[in-house]
Amino acid sequence: MNPIAERLTRQPVIVLDGALATELERRGADLRDPLWSAKYLIESPETIRAVHMDYFEAGADVATTATYQATFEGFERRGISRERAERLMRDAVALAAGARDEFWAEPSNRQSRSRPLVAASIGPYGAMLADGSEYRGRYAVSDRALAEFHRPRLEILADAGADLIACETLPCLREALVLARLLEEFPAISAWISFSCLDGARNSQGEEISDCAAALRGHDQLAALGVNCTPPRYVAELLQRMRERADKPLLAYPNSGEGYDARVKQWVGRADSMRISEHVRDWYGAGARLIGGCCRSTPEDIREIFLEASSPAAR
Repeated sequence: MNPIAERLTRQPVIVLDGALATELERRGADLRDPLWSAKYLIESPETIRAVHMDYFEAGADVATTATYQATFEGFERRGISRERAERLMRDAVALAAGARDEFWAEPSNRQSRSRPLVAASIGPYGAMLADGSEYRGRYAVSDRALAEFHRPRLEILADAGADLIACETLPCLREALVLARLLEEFPAISAWISFSCLDGARNSQGEEISDCAAALRGHDQLAALGVNCTPPRYVAELLQRMRERADKPLLAYPNSGEGYDARVKQWVGRADSMRISEHVRDWYGAGARLIGGCCRSTPEDIREIFLEASSPAAR
């Protein structure tokens, strides 16, 4: 099942949601923890649900679950059993789906809207390391080890009721190919793959992004391909390079343009001067059909993207 392809037959742009972890922090959460946003699956799940609801109300067509950093290894380090870890992952999907169903139950929310989707987030191996490796890559593990790391979580999330999987912030092609092949073990689910990038040409490990797009051709369960958690100023060129060799719809959900210092677990530097919504027309022209925000974006950013994407002049 490919809900992205079906949705794009009815609307020109799918609006993704924005940041989860940094939005929780903006609301007072202390996420200086290796579990990051997954910490709030334990401490305050109702706050996660509220963030999902705010994004739906802002115009998001997709909610991405709080499972980016939710791994069996990470939970085990916190003394959480495998059984409870699995329940927490399933709970994350249920929180997003519950917010979606509550939103959709209000008739006024259905006007000129499609029923939102739930994407179960799968972060890279580097996110589990909690040392910023998702912005570097160059893992010192084999493809087999990467597959063994990703398979159990993918199995749980593929069965948890999400509409699709979001394999996001991948720093390298090798991990993307491992995940694309793993999807074949779960033929009922589709996924998108998005890379974190260094600049307008390369992913975080330094590989040419157009080569990544070409290497992922032919994987039928991939519903979309693109970039996330990358400064907005690089996105248009990255999309243009990917479009030349991709066989999937493209997506873009950048961060604010600031950098992340994994040592102190803080965002540093300045945000880009242009708001994300100001790029929507250029990104659509470069091939993006799914557009949202990543770290440091807010419901207000998504509202602006929704309004811009809804304007005939944007297309």
